[in-house]
Amino acid sequence: MPQRQTSMREAILDAAEELFSKSGFRAVSMREIAQASGANLGSISYHFGSKDGLLRAIYEQHSGPMNRRRSELLNEAQRIRDPDDRLAAIVRAFILPSLSDAEGSVGGGARFARLRAVVMAERHEEAQKIIAETFNPINLAFLDALHACLPHLPRADIVWRTHFLLGAVSYTLINPWRVARLSDGAADGENTQEALAQIVHAAVAAFRAPATDGAAP
Repeated sequence: MPQRQTSMREAILDAAEELFSKSGFRAVSMREIAQASGANLGSISYHFGSKDGLLRAIYEQHSGPMNRRRSELLNEAQRIRDPDDRLAAIVRAFILPSLSDAEGSVGGGARFARLRAVVMAERHEEAQKIIAETFNPINLAFLDALHACLPHLPRADIVWRTHFLLGAVSYTLINPWRVARLSDGAADGENTQEALAQIVHAAVAAFRAPATDGAAP
């Protein structure tokens, strides 16, 4: 692809991701994306076909590197013999690639985290399909690995606890300053290493908790 086309494609992706993360997928028009990126509507159609195609390209841009890194870390974690250490390493492998506030990082940073949160809240059918296609395979691999560490737990419990783990990571990326406010400055939510250590510690404790019986308390 010629350099000019590559640069235009990247400009469109960047503008769309910024707008989607701030205003939501449904509210942003193709015309707004064209205006923000300096492109024309024909260029967007040429590169992505539609707004759905543009959203898919944003997910593929970030999820490909993220999932490859997750897979590498998962393979390393599964070679650990001690089951407690292996569990902690699997949890760390699951969240590390996405827990970064740098926009150019492997996980896409806080902006991509905000976009995912907004898209999930909107429950757009095509967006849900894109999310499933890009993340379900690696998520299922992690569920299998966690279940192997915790064979006494029903798989449903592991799914729930992984669901909560994903929520903790997303909220930490989207709203890190709340940690500093609630702790009166004693904790820094924007300290990625501290956030990683805290989430891993809490998640491992949650996974080790006894199985629920499914009954309301």
